[in-house]
Amino acid sequence: MMRTRYCGELRPAHIGEIVTLCGWAQRTRDLGGLVFIDLRDREGIAQCTFDADNPLSGEAAQVRGEWCLAVTGRVRERSSKNKNIPTGEVEVEVTALRVLSRAGTPPFEIEDDVRAGELLRLEYRYLDLRRPVLQNNLKIRHRAMQTLRQYLDGKGFTEVETPMLTASTPEGSRDYLVPSRIHKGKFYALPQSPQQYKQLLMVGGVDKYFQFARCARDEDLRADRQPDFTQLDIEMSFVDLEDIYALNERLIANLFGAFGIDIPTPMPRLTWREAMDRYGSDKPDIRFGMTLTDLTGLTRDCGFAVFSGAQAVRCIVAEHEFTRKEIDALTDYVKGLNVKGLAWHKAESSGFAKFLTEAELAAICERAGFAPGSTMFVIADNSETLVKTALGALRLECARRMNLLRADVFQFLWITEFPMFEYSEEEGRFVSQHHPFTAPLDEDIPLLGGEDLSLVRTKAYDMVCNGYELCSGSIRIHDAGLQARVFELLGIPEDEMRRRFGHMLKAFSFGVPPHGGIGFGFDRLVMLLCGTQNIRDVIAFPKTQSATEPMTGCPTAVDKKQLDELGIKL
Repeated sequence: MMRTRYCGELRPAHIGEIVTLCGWAQRTRDLGGLVFIDLRDREGIAQCTFDADNPLSGEAAQVRGEWCLAVTGRVRERSSKNKNIPTGEVEVEVTALRVLSRAGTPPFEIEDDVRAGELLRLEYRYLDLRRPVLQNNLKIRHRAMQTLRQYLDGKGFTEVETPMLTASTPEGSRDYLVPSRIHKGKFYALPQSPQQYKQLLMVGGVDKYFQFARCARDEDLRADRQPDFTQLDIEMSFVDLEDIYALNERLIANLFGAFGIDIPTPMPRLTWREAMDRYGSDKPDIRFGMTLTDLTGLTRDCGFAVFSGAQAVRCIVAEHEFTRKEIDALTDYVKGLNVKGLAWHKAESSGFAKFLTEAELAAICERAGFAPGSTMFVIADNSETLVKTALGALRLECARRMNLLRADVFQFLWITEFPMFEYSEEEGRFVSQHHPFTAPLDEDIPLLGGEDLSLVRTKAYDMVCNGYELCSGSIRIHDAGLQARVFELLGIPEDEMRRRFGHMLKAFSFGVPPHGGIGFGFDRLVMLLCGTQNIRDVIAFPKTQSATEPMTGCPTAVDKKQLDELGIKL
């Protein structure tokens, strides 16, 4: 056996034990013959000591950072204890030292408080992964996956793998396409999610399915999004909305409970319309208040033309007196959201009070809940959607500046009744807001024949926590006629509908159970558990926000021979 214990395991209970440790040299200290090597592995650091009379001291003094070593020795009590590390009460008196491999000088220090930029660390990701914080994140990821898998297994779910090479279908994000060598001129698509396959599993009688599915979406990236990612995919037959809510609330409570975090259930619910009206977002952060207030009725005939001339006027009140410099910075922030300006008001000064009568200002302050010591921010525009979303973003920015976003607080809620359709100016037609298999609310089915499809609500739901969308799902359409009608409303020609979704429509002609499901962004779940805001911190080999991987250089050019085999010419 090459090693008998991990470095980070050693405690006073092991004093007197002969151990063999393996790991990397964190640092070497030569105090004139007395040599210390801090040896690091995935569990932590152990101090390895070479006394002045130890014949290995000279060899030990030559060891440099990140050399891979094996040491054997006796565990003893340290004379100078280090209370900052779990192994700080003991050390290993080394009797054998073996250099397993030498290392060049690393491009950055292997420590949590690393100063190197993320791009450099991603280029040398195999070194970055040695840092204790990333080692711990990967352990949390592993433990979370096993906890979820065991819970679903205990609830009678069957884990099924679905194909990675699928047919390209419209709606949703752009597909990553894979050319076929055998069928030249034709392409597979990497799955954006296993949506159709999991519904077909329900048709196939699987009843309860899950998998940790690898998915890929060719979309613009941000800190909490990757082009390829892991989704915990779940689907169930013969269920209604309440079944979905109950199962997934218990699943999340069980997961967070495994890490000592209590998540109260049942979780609160807001309809999509309520969330947009109160928070200006369909994934609201409810760790703090600062909700939106509609002032339009009060300002329509006021003396301030910016307010009276706008179709929508809303505000938020921050319980903090921002300085004029901070207000200017927030004004610049909202201008980046396509808002022309930001009106503000404080007890001692105001950007708009002089344009209003005392009665008008008093009415606005009363409606907004304004009090001395606070700052009111007002946005006015002819687009109600723009006003809401801009104030929603400003609300979060104010919360950041007020230090309200505590990483140790988790506020979950459901967002329900999403619109079934939204109008795409780019495509000149209505498109699915969720996906075309989402069932409408029963009472809204008659609206499918109306002119304004944006009024149709769905049996769709998102679970949100701290401003992040953690999962999205819906009860599915299980009636073939209704499904064909939705495709028609989406402007998908019948020949294309048959070509793209013929297999689904055919399956739906053979007795489809009512079914529904959900897809969790597993990486985001782990990100919350790890207390980081960067999804790359919880993925072993992530890509940058430009969808590249600095370590391997992908995406890369390929040889002409490969393109010729695929029948592709650039």
